[in-house]
Amino acid sequence: MMEKRKAYEEKLDAQLKEWNAEIDLLKAKVENVNADLKVEYATKIEALQHKRDIARAKLHELKAAGDEAWEDLKTGAEKAWSEVKTAFHDAAAKFK
Repeated sequence: MMEKRKAYEEKLDAQLKEWNAEIDLLKAKVENVNADLKVEYATKIEALQHKRDIARAKLHELKAAGDEAWEDLKTGAEKAWSEVKTAFHDAAAKFK
C-alpha cells in the first residue's frame, strides 16, 4: 500500500510540474498576440492557474493524510485532476 501511495503521489507531482511548464509556455505565447487576445488569454491562463492550485492543494492533502483518509481523499484528488486536464486540453486548443 505504501509504495503504491508513494508512486501515485510522485505521478501527481510530475503532472503538476508539467502543468507549470505548460502555463509558462502559454504565458510566452500571450506576449505575441494582439491586445484583445491578450486579455482573453490572460483570463484563460488565470483560470488554469486556479485549477492547478486546487489540484496542488488536493495533492498536499493526500500527502498529509493518514492511510484511512488517503483513499477517500484520492477520489477528490482524481476529480480535481480530471478537471485540470480538461481545462488544459481546452486551453491548448484555443491557443493554437
